[in-house]
Amino acid sequence: MTMRRAGGAALGFVGGSVLAGLMIGVGVTPMIAVAGVSTTSAIGVFESLPEHIEIGDLPQRNQVWAYRGGEPVHLANVWAQDRQELSFDQISDQLKHAAVDGEDKRFYETGGVDATSMVRSLVSVAASQGEGGSGGSTLTMQLVRNIKIQRASELPTLEEQKAGYKEATKRSPQRKLAEMKLAIGLAKKYTKEQILTAYLNIAYFGDQTYGVQSAAQHYYGKSATDLTPAEAASLIAIVQWPERRDLSTPDHYRDNAARRNVILRSMHEQGHLTTDEYRTARLSRLADSVRITAPQQGCEAVETGAEFFCDYAKRVAERLPQLGATKQQRADAWRTGGYRIQTTLDLDLNAKQKELLDRYDPKTETRLALGATLNTVEAGTGRVLTMAQNTDYDRSEQAPPTATSLNYAVDQADGDSTGFQTGSTYKMFTLLAWLEAGRSPDTVLNGTPHPQNTWTACGEQTTAFWQPKNDSPGQKGPYSVRSATAQSVNAAYQSMAAQLDLCDIRDVAKRLGVHLAAGGELPWNPASLLGTESIAPLTMAAAYAGVANGGRYCAPVVIDQVTAPDGTELGGQPRTCSQVVSPQTAATAFEVMQGAFRGGTASGGQTPDGTTLFGKTGTADAADQVWLIGGSSRAVTAYWQGNTDGGKHNLRYYSNGQGGTYAGSRAAVWRDAQTAVNAALPAG
Repeated sequence: MTMRRAGGAALGFVGGSVLAGLMIGVGVTPMIAVAGVSTTSAIGVFESLPEHIEIGDLPQRNQVWAYRGGEPVHLANVWAQDRQELSFDQISDQLKHAAVDGEDKRFYETGGVDATSMVRSLVSVAASQGEGGSGGSTLTMQLVRNIKIQRASELPTLEEQKAGYKEATKRSPQRKLAEMKLAIGLAKKYTKEQILTAYLNIAYFGDQTYGVQSAAQHYYGKSATDLTPAEAASLIAIVQWPERRDLSTPDHYRDNAARRNVILRSMHEQGHLTTDEYRTARLSRLADSVRITAPQQGCEAVETGAEFFCDYAKRVAERLPQLGATKQQRADAWRTGGYRIQTTLDLDLNAKQKELLDRYDPKTETRLALGATLNTVEAGTGRVLTMAQNTDYDRSEQAPPTATSLNYAVDQADGDSTGFQTGSTYKMFTLLAWLEAGRSPDTVLNGTPHPQNTWTACGEQTTAFWQPKNDSPGQKGPYSVRSATAQSVNAAYQSMAAQLDLCDIRDVAKRLGVHLAAGGELPWNPASLLGTESIAPLTMAAAYAGVANGGRYCAPVVIDQVTAPDGTELGGQPRTCSQVVSPQTAATAFEVMQGAFRGGTASGGQTPDGTTLFGKTGTADAADQVWLIGGSSRAVTAYWQGNTDGGKHNLRYYSNGQGGTYAGSRAAVWRDAQTAVNAALPAG
């Protein structure tokens, strides 16, 4: 035990044993009785109060990281409270002196309670019926109160939080007595250094800022280790009255400076400032040193284009099993914070894709509610490398038409979007079911539109009339499976489905992770074969990546590593990979789908690097949703553009200002995006 802790414990013992007698000796107990505590029970009340309280872990920032140039870079801070904990050695002596000299001169001499000042305080509080009175709380007692306030803020409901805060801050002799007892307990258990460190880390400094490090950064744009005496005193001046003394507005400067100067005088009297240092600090102007730096909180503050990925990654992080076994444990751990989340985001690739969307799918389009997103998934891992969107990110109810909080790339549960009709990109699953049934890609089919009434579904015969049109009137006659895939001939794929079990087509899609963005059972009806169901672009990208990976599907992941507040590495987002399609079937499908880039509907998308590509275009019936999904054996990119408000504006007829229409430019957009991906992840 250190001398300081031993001294504190001894003084705490003395304080605990004589405090009640001291109150009677100076006539405090009658005043307490006025507030509801009888004279005869005053000592008993004090002795019955709890005496233990833990400093515990304080909420801190969670940090979200990405990659740039292959190296980890900081992306965002996410927190319930803006706080960065410092150790005792990391806190400047100026701050320590300002806190002790300004708030509790006898901090190192008392055992958590200064009996003389506390008696004066109890008399004042009791006499005022809890409506006023002087302070008198030691620094240790202030820490007790802040711990109680902190615990109140962590209660499950807003009502409980308000009640807890009221209980922790009400002015009454009972609360003062409770703080005294708990302060004595703290002084017995913790060293003076631990108590002072906890106080400086937990204190509220106004303007949603907690702890000296975040306060120094917010108000002065510097670390707490670099503060001048005047700056240190100004920060400590805030804690007694943040609403009037924080430095968020010049209106508070006068009140802050008055309290600051009192603290500076005390620092001088205690020998912690020379006369010259004291005079210089006292004459300094707050306006000359305050440099408000807005806290970089949340995904709104990240670099342009990365906001939607950040929001999605944050949602995923909050439910990681590493944070706890139950939903409540995970929520508590995330709120406590201090985690470092290394995501999979490649900022270089994402910035390139954002630039393409800004150019070809401008957020300023006023003729329709135009949305667009590009997403790249690494084959073999499921790592999501990009999540670019053409709109700005804005969670407010007053968001302009150019901004939204809807994440077009992901499911409704993770981004509030209900997905989009996938069009002919869904044909890949019919092709896979065809190959799994042992059929040849060279089989010739009827490509002329024709009615079909009977089908097989889940082993049973069923009746459903369906006669889809082809995209072009010139598409008719015989087509091989290869050519029907390259040219996206609907009637030929109808002929394929008529020879298969519709449930087999649905099931191969499900094995590759396909599901409805809004939830519910994936249907098997004939129309769904041409992509009438609404699915998230990220879901489709991951499914295609499974084929690129030889039939081994990996669910999308966005977190590579989680580091706990103590530096322990907890691993990343659990990866789920399984062989859902045979390597031979996947290889054949990969080869057949190369035709889209070799004279097919995506021929303009072939990258100039000569990389072997596979993929498929997709267009909804009204051409209000347009897709191109494909890639190499290393990575797949999904490009979607469409109407986001249910409108049926045909994207083939709207110029994008780049010399073409929205639909007509999809190959160029996808090509440029995938070219950058190929450079980062070269494939044969």
